[in-house]
Amino acid sequence: MISRIAGALLRAILVGLVIVTPALLLPAVSRDTVQIVALVSLFAAMFILFEYASVYPGLVEFRDAPPFNRIRFLALAGIIITQSLIILDRFEPSTLTQFVDVVSASLASKLDFPYSPVRILSLMLPRGTDPAHVELLRTVGGISYLISITTLGLFILVMRLAGWPTARGGFNVWVNLPTFDPTVGGDVVEQLRRDSWANIALGFLLPFIIPAILKAISTTFEPITLETPQTMIWTVTAWSFLPTSLFMRGLAMGRIADMIEEKRRLAVGSGYLAA
Repeated sequence: MISRIAGALLRAILVGLVIVTPALLLPAVSRDTVQIVALVSLFAAMFILFEYASVYPGLVEFRDAPPFNRIRFLALAGIIITQSLIILDRFEPSTLTQFVDVVSASLASKLDFPYSPVRILSLMLPRGTDPAHVELLRTVGGISYLISITTLGLFILVMRLAGWPTARGGFNVWVNLPTFDPTVGGDVVEQLRRDSWANIALGFLLPFIIPAILKAISTTFEPITLETPQTMIWTVTAWSFLPTSLFMRGLAMGRIADMIEEKRRLAVGSGYLAA
């Protein structure tokens, strides 16, 4: 019980620190912004604390199936911290920020090709935007997307090579999929597969859909320029992290469906042998 609470407290602190990182690193942050970020950080930390300290399932999926959520957290932290350092280089350059900026710009340029998500994200800005601002968005978007792709590849390796999610023991569907209702939608395996493909498809399409939606909003209402560093960081974070999170969830659901189907096959086979 003590170890569970300690682990939950550590997770809560880390999540809170990641959320306040842009406000802590970047200068010229207004007091209202600091207060809002602090409030959101507190709510997020308390949510994680209650979720992981509880024995019963809550809302966090794959809570007892590491390292699924750990990989997602590392991706989120990497995206936010890297973006903060890149933008900080525009205000208070240092050796670290310049190094991160140069490497990120070089990597982002490799992902900026026609019809790529990074190119579509850059085209989201209205015409007449300062080229330096477009370049900044391309850099933070490109490195964030690269971190997301790397995270997805890491999870696939863990799933295939390490035997996730049964490498450390059994998998409890009730605890790890608290929002999944096996009594709705017919066969459990088919339901899991439908959810899997829906999440994978949405994860693939969102990097293209989100800039299109924001562009449509800009043409209808006030143009979205992302000139505020906080706005840029959290917009790009949502654009890059949410699709990867959905993609990982889809792969995980498909993996669980395969496990259930394999157990059924073994049960049928053993039944025939016993007969």
